[in-house]
Amino acid sequence: MIHGIINVYKEAGYTSFDVVAKLRGILKQKKIGHTGTLDPAAEGVLPVCLGNGTKLCELLTDKTKEYEAVLLLGKTTDTQDTTGTVLSERPVDCKEEEVRTAIMSFVGVYEQIPPMYSALKVDGKRLYELAREGKTVERKGRRIEIYEIVICSIQLPRVTFRVKCSKGTYIRTLCHDIGEKLSCGGCMEHLLRTCSGNYGIDDALTLREIEEARDQDRLGTVVQPLDSAFDYPKLAVRPEGKKKIDNGNPMSADLFLDMEKSVPLPGQRYWVYDAEGELAAIYIYNKQTRLFMPDKIFPHIP
Repeated sequence: MIHGIINVYKEAGYTSFDVVAKLRGILKQKKIGHTGTLDPAAEGVLPVCLGNGTKLCELLTDKTKEYEAVLLLGKTTDTQDTTGTVLSERPVDCKEEEVRTAIMSFVGVYEQIPPMYSALKVDGKRLYELAREGKTVERKGRRIEIYEIVICSIQLPRVTFRVKCSKGTYIRTLCHDIGEKLSCGGCMEHLLRTCSGNYGIDDALTLREIEEARDQDRLGTVVQPLDSAFDYPKLAVRPEGKKKIDNGNPMSADLFLDMEKSVPLPGQRYWVYDAEGELAAIYIYNKQTRLFMPDKIFPHIP
C-alpha cells in the first residue's frame, strides 16, 4: 500500500469523488481520500491522501485555501455559477471604483449563507438533493473569513480576482453576495484553486500525468510524504518510547531526544519519528498534564 499525499490538478468536468475513484484504479488501492470538495466545473489543487495519509484528511480540509475566480455581474442563477438556471438578468451600471469598493468590503469575517446547491446536510439530506427536487430550505449563516482579495482585472461585466480564505468558504456565494451588494446580481463564471495548505498549483499533476508516472515506475516522485502536509515541529522518540507510540499512549518529554533544547508549546502538534527515523505519529502537548497526547498514529502497514 502507498502512504502519502498526491497534489492532484482536478480538471473541469470531474467531481472530487471522480478523482478519488480514478486514483483507486490507477494506484490499485482502496484507501484514498480527498481533502476538500471542488465543484465539477472548478479546476485546480486537490490534495489526495493515500494509506496512512487518509488520517490527515480532516486536518488538511481545515487549511487556508487560495483561488482565482471570474465574477460575472448582471446575472444570477440557482447554483450561483454559470452552470445553473438563470434567475435574473439586470444591467450593470456600476462604475469600476464602486465594484472595487464592494469587493474589498468582504475582506474580514462575515456570515455566509451556504448555497442550496451544496453538499451540506439538513435533516440528513444533502442540500443539492433538495434543490433538485425544487425545494428551498432555510440555511443558517456560517462564520467564514476572507483573509485577502486581490483584484486582477475589471472588464465589466466581468471581474477577475484572487482570494485567500478560511475553510468552508463558497467562492460562488461570495460572487453572488458581491453582485447583490452592487444591486445588479452576480454569479461565478470560472474558478481555479491555486493553493490548499502547503500544496500549490505549480506542483499539481493531472490524473493522466499520475498514470504516466505509474507506467514509468516514477510514483516515488509523485507521492509526497505525510510530513509535507504541515509545518509542525519534529520530535524523535527514544527506543524505550516505541511501545508507547505503537499503543497510542501519552508520552512524557523525557522519552524524546533533545527535548532539553526546547520548550514544548501548549496545544502544538508535533511530528513524531521512531528510533529508525520513520514517521510514527502526530502528538499534541498538553500543558496541564505536561504530557504529549496522541492525535494521529501511523502504523507501519506494508
